[in-house]
Amino acid sequence: MSVAEDTVARNRALQIEWYGEPLGDRVRPLLDRLGLSQSGLAGVLGLSAPMLSQLMSGQRAKISNPAVLHRLLAVEDLVADPAFDALAAADVKERLEEIKGETAATTSGLRMAASERPGDRPPDEGARPSTPSSERPPEAEPARLVQALLREVASAAEIDAAADLIADRFPDLAEVLRVYGTGRTSEAEAHFARTVLGRLLGDRSVIP
Repeated sequence: MSVAEDTVARNRALQIEWYGEPLGDRVRPLLDRLGLSQSGLAGVLGLSAPMLSQLMSGQRAKISNPAVLHRLLAVEDLVADPAFDALAAADVKERLEEIKGETAATTSGLRMAASERPGDRPPDEGARPSTPSSERPPEAEPARLVQALLREVASAAEIDAAADLIADRFPDLAEVLRVYGTGRTSEAEAHFARTVLGRLLGDRSVIP
């Protein structure tokens, strides 16, 4: 095996550890579903086309900018939505433009998700026009923030190892690590809706 081939194999192994599978395997289905070129998707993600190509081919291993990973998860979420096939091309284009302008979770975003209800938002935030992202279910943003946090502090392999260590004594906690640490965004949102929103709605006494 040449040095270049060895580098690609090592980088793909790291991508499996960090992202669950090689980035090429995650990105190619998005290109097919969206009908985009690599250059077009790179623009949405905030990468140069050569950089995206290098990540997909394994010449580079890591997405170093958290905002780029955030946008990739958002694009995957868009394509995985059961309603995606019914969207008009103009709606898909509008949603991709929205994703292009999104940033990774920030301290202010974490604070807002943790402490604010929709009615508490300042007027300029509450007055945003209705768009597909503003119609996301209430579990979407908190689930994404937990995902981003776990994936920032540990690799997929480390999260799986931690889950294995505690699975016998703390199975629910192990499930949280696996769902949010290595699962898909849609799985994290479903888990959040089931375990957090479901309990809140079931106990009206805790809702102001």
